[in-house]
Amino acid sequence: MPTIQPRFPLGATVITPGAAAAFADTNVHPAHYLQRHRHGDWGEMPPEDQASNEEALTEGYRLMSSYFIAPHTTIWVITEADRSVTTLLLPSEY
Repeated sequence: MPTIQPRFPLGATVITPGAAAAFADTNVHPAHYLQRHRHGDWGEMPPEDQASNEEALTEGYRLMSSYFIAPHTTIWVITEADRSVTTLLLPSEY
């Protein structure tokens, strides 16, 4: 369940070329999705992956969210286990 306070640090944020183009094409700002991710709104992740993210918050594992930013356009947001970097990318760029 999303919370008001951020649940973890994002570290440095980076965006891949494909994700940057997708955001530009859809006229959507990536900050909205970074905030959703940071607050524990995992987007369109299956329940088992959402549960894994909840465990990762306490165990220090990688966190991943998935969001539909437009029809047929999905963006992934991944925060590394050490919370040093968060990357916005297209699934095809993984």
